[in-house]
Amino acid sequence: MLKPSDRIVILTGAGISKESGLDTFRCAGGVWERVRLEDVATPEGYARDPDMVHRFYNDRRRGLLQADVRPNAAHDALARLEREWPGEVLLVTQNIDDLHERAGSRNLIHMHGELLKARCGVCGAITEIRADLSVEDDCADCGAVAEMRPHVVWFGEMPLEMERIYQNLATSALFVSIGTSGNVYPAAGFVQEARINGAHTVELNLEPSEGATLFDEKIYGPATGAVPAFVERLLALR
Repeated sequence: MLKPSDRIVILTGAGISKESGLDTFRCAGGVWERVRLEDVATPEGYARDPDMVHRFYNDRRRGLLQADVRPNAAHDALARLEREWPGEVLLVTQNIDDLHERAGSRNLIHMHGELLKARCGVCGAITEIRADLSVEDDCADCGAVAEMRPHVVWFGEMPLEMERIYQNLATSALFVSIGTSGNVYPAAGFVQEARINGAHTVELNLEPSEGATLFDEKIYGPATGAVPAFVERLLALR
């Protein structure tokens, strides 16, 4: 039985933002059916054609900043859980959008980076960005010429804050996976890590993920319905 003092770790993927109008990646009609990930989401692709990569992320950044793209009920429910759960709630997202922040989540790790930030390839400085990024942009911190790239973790690169994530998985009583396909590692392995350390594991998804059999509990349906209902259930345990 979950106790109010217990730590909760939540993983979110593109499925939680789909109902806010943002594309998913691996489902039918998703981003990777329209563009090759090798071209726009790898260091090699960036080295071959940085202009193409910048165009891809500039388009996505503009889409994220559209007035009709906003947090949905699932984002709001997770922010509420963080505020009202007596124990710690850590939200780990594979998403590079800022919808969790806009909803009010604060204890948050963007393991794959953030679309609204740029990073210097020389000194590593990270800056906020709302406008288009190009190969001509220089670093304001170190002065490096034409070295700014999207602050996004590409395939073949190490996700961010992995040590902190695993430390929390090792001490959590509940692990919840929301809106993720379950086939991108290391995130797909988090459920196994949580299970090894005795956590109760729950999948909230539109349909079963590739790792569905690893979860103790499965709840399927749109995130805007499933997530608020699950949060209500948790908060009733306080």
